[in-house]
Amino acid sequence: MKTILLVDDELRMLDLVELFLLPYGFNCIKETSGINAIELVKKEDIALIILDVMMPEMDGWDVCEAIREFSNVPIIMLTARSDKVDLAKGLNKGADDYISKPFDERELLARVNAILRRTYRDENKIISYKDFTLDKETYSLHYHDLTVQLTLKEFNIINTLISRPSKTYTREELLRSAWEYDTDIDTRTIDSHIRNLREKLVNAGFPSDNFINTVWGIGYKWG
Repeated sequence: MKTILLVDDELRMLDLVELFLLPYGFNCIKETSGINAIELVKKEDIALIILDVMMPEMDGWDVCEAIREFSNVPIIMLTARSDKVDLAKGLNKGADDYISKPFDERELLARVNAILRRTYRDENKIISYKDFTLDKETYSLHYHDLTVQLTLKEFNIINTLISRPSKTYTREELLRSAWEYDTDIDTRTIDSHIRNLREKLVNAGFPSDNFINTVWGIGYKWG
C-alpha cells in the first residue's frame, strides 16, 4: 500500500482528498503544517505528496523547494489559481504536476496514478547514450563523474529524448510523455521544463552543446 502525504491548512480539503483516495488502496497521512510535512518526508516512506500552495507560516512553493533539497519524491501542487506564472513558479521549485481547484475525483486519480506508474514501474534501470547514463532507479542523469538529480517531469522528458536520440520530438509529444494522460496544460510548459533542465545541467558542469538541442519550428531532440 502506497502512502500519500496530503498537506493543506484546510481540514475539509484534506478530508475530501483522502475520501477520493482511500477507496483505491492508498494510505493517506494528513498534515496542516508545511514545516511538519518536511519532517514527515524525512521519516516516513512517502510515495507521493499532494501539497497546497496557499498556506500560512510556510507556503507550498517554499515547502516544495525545501523537500527538493533532500528528496525526489513526486509532488503535485494543489492550487486555487491557474495563472501560468504560478505554474512556471511551481516547476522552478521542483513540482512534478499541479491540480487547480475545484477538481473532481477522476482528475485527481488520473494524475496520481500517472505519476506513480512513471515512478514505480519495473523496467530496465539504465539507459546509456554516448557518455550519458540515465538511472531509472535513482532518477538521476550521469556524465562521466558528474551527477544531476532530476524531478519526475524532468526525468520523463530526458527519458523520452535519450531513448531515441535521433528523433525530433514536438512539444505535444513531450507533453504527453511527461504527463502520460490527457491534459489541457499549455505546450509551452515544456519550454519551461527544458529551460530549467538546461540550467541545471550546465550548472552541474555538463557540456551544454551535447544535449537537448532546439529544432526550430518543431521541438527538441537529444544531442
